[in-house]
Amino acid sequence: MARKYSKKASAKVGRAMKKRKAGTLKSGRSGKKVKSRKQAVAIGLSEARAAGAKVPKKAAKKRKTAKKKRKTAKKRKAKK
Repeated sequence: MARKYSKKASAKVGRAMKKRKAGTLKSGRSGKKVKSRKQAVAIGLSEARAAGAKVPKKAAKKRKTAKKKRKTAKKRKAKK
């Protein structure tokens, strides 16, 4: 089976995790220190995407479209 994330992406995430552990990782807009592991991973993956590494698309888009589909299905059902 093929790798889901490239080695380059793994390196970026690893670097972000080390920076978080050291307390020097900061979020993009606000510039606040990152404390959560999940946010550190997200920052690493985002940097990897920007660098052109093989990283799957963001999952949030999938969730939004699924939510929309459910909403429209409910509206159709209510009309009948």
